[in-house]
Amino acid sequence: MQSTRIFTPRITQHVLLGGQADKPALLFIHGNASSSIFWKRIIAALEDDYFCIAPDLRGYGGTDDLTIDATRGFGDFVDDLLALLTQLGVDRCHVVGHSLGGGVIWSLLAAAPARFYSATLVNPASPFGFGGTKDVDGNPCFADFAGSGGGIVNPNFAQKIAEGDRSSDDPQASPRVVMNAFYWKPPFEPDWMEELLDGLLTEKIGPERYPGDFEASANYPFVAPGKWGPINASSPKYLGTTVADFIQRSVAVPIWWVRGDADLIVSDQSFFDFGTLGKLGYIPNYPGEDVYPPQPMVSQTRAVLEQRAALGGEYTETVMTDCGHSPFIEQEAEFLQQFRQFLKGR
Repeated sequence: MQSTRIFTPRITQHVLLGGQADKPALLFIHGNASSSIFWKRIIAALEDDYFCIAPDLRGYGGTDDLTIDATRGFGDFVDDLLALLTQLGVDRCHVVGHSLGGGVIWSLLAAAPARFYSATLVNPASPFGFGGTKDVDGNPCFADFAGSGGGIVNPNFAQKIAEGDRSSDDPQASPRVVMNAFYWKPPFEPDWMEELLDGLLTEKIGPERYPGDFEASANYPFVAPGKWGPINASSPKYLGTTVADFIQRSVAVPIWWVRGDADLIVSDQSFFDFGTLGKLGYIPNYPGEDVYPPQPMVSQTRAVLEQRAALGGEYTETVMTDCGHSPFIEQEAEFLQQFRQFLKGR
């Protein structure tokens, strides 16, 4: 495996490369509060058979510290990734994305479906984005998309990333605690935890990075999306228009959707969603489920994939039992077996 920096006309990206360029190419996209290192073991297992490409997205890891224009949704990420593939001479590849990286895949397939043989979505963000929507059609709870964007992030968590905090001192915000509580199902803890924590701590912090800026809102939970950074980019305010393009344009790309049954981050009752938190009494002034229900993230994903299936699009949903947000880390061998089977012959 090679750690290198790839120059493109858009950006210089840090990339983990595995395998030979004459093999079928596999593009790996990491999630938020992580980096390419999260794919290290999967790449090591696959590099004999595939040309593995795992970049750090802009604002993460060793890639250039550039701003993210959230008003483009995931457009900056999409253009960076397509430029990287072109620079590497990869006309077409398989793509796999985790969490926010899975969210980026919705936009990649909407923008350039012909570049991909297949797509694997691992506990992906909803195709409508994260926060502030109330039904499987992605309709917002409020017109200003309150409850999505940079204002929903715990600022103490972001601050501890900026400080490089490796402690377990704060049960609400220490990165190590957050990982062990939410990235995988307790009591599981990876035996390479320190490397994974290294990856999380490389995220760039600030009002134009993570968590980004936000607007005050008169609507619960009283914050609306701003214009910068990855969490604003994941707001339904900026992503909703890509869903129709994904459904209509990506029909020829087979999809494997795999998720853990105990995921607390991306679910229909997410512990990072202000509908869930308000319903449980953790956030004051909750207006009730009729106004602001938990976002049905998993149900939204299934509904969109079913609409695409009605047009002929192939997808398979796999639920891994006793598993949280990161099946490829928690149940590596099982994930690899099923992943290889999906890729075979495509």
